[in-house]
Amino acid sequence: MRSNRPSLPCALAIGGLDPGGGAGVIADLRAFAAAGAFGCAAVALTTVQSTAGVRSVRHVAPRDVVSQAEEVLRSQRVRVVKIGALGNRQNVLAIARLLARHAGVPVVVDTPMRPTRGRPRLLAGDALAAIRRELLPRATVVTVNLREARALIGVEVRTVGEAHDAARLLSDTGARAVLVKGGHMAGPRAIDVLALEGEIIELGASRLDIGPTHGTGCTFASLIAGRLAALDSGRQGVGRDDLVVAIRWAKRVHHAALARAVDVGRGMRALVF
Repeated sequence: MRSNRPSLPCALAIGGLDPGGGAGVIADLRAFAAAGAFGCAAVALTTVQSTAGVRSVRHVAPRDVVSQAEEVLRSQRVRVVKIGALGNRQNVLAIARLLARHAGVPVVVDTPMRPTRGRPRLLAGDALAAIRRELLPRATVVTVNLREARALIGVEVRTVGEAHDAARLLSDTGARAVLVKGGHMAGPRAIDVLALEGEIIELGASRLDIGPTHGTGCTFASLIAGRLAALDSGRQGVGRDDLVVAIRWAKRVHHAALARAVDVGRGMRALVF
């Protein structure tokens, strides 16, 4: 007998655990809920951190990360996978193989490499080539800030024009859409550059003077992922309009959350919805 109970699409985050809740998979889950999706998470690395910064990072074994994710993918209505901090090359390769086995599920790839505060790396240097070669080609959307774009393409990105070039270069990896975020550029407006199927789209918003804020990049990517899941297009394939709608929606919601970032303790502020 068919159930009349309400159902929700799931969004699965694979990334790091931040005990302070400002970033990583805990922040991902808040963003998924704000977008209308049921949040799930597989932990690829654990950290000792808070809003004051990252103290240490410990990688989870690849087989354990994959086992967590496979169990959710097997049993739940996962409409999108969001990739965050993976820690090392072994985890990158394992997750790339996982995504290959679930090629029908859209993938949003965020690329955190270093924390806003703290010295430990969220991605080992020798994992960059694997990110470019194995992970980006499987991405429906890739989101990068200026520092991450430079690390991936080897070219400084400081202006909107250079962000156009970076987005095109990263699209050459096979990623369907690339969003180069302009939050660290100079000027009165923060302009993100989206490369999508050969087209360049600029997404602008007024620049906010809010001071250090935790988890902004992973939250933006997760808002996009959650909205794609809520559109429930995963089984039919994500259309171009779905992508643009999800990214524009995420930009608006993220900007509003930045404007009301809250103080939850010592150090950086956090985003709430």
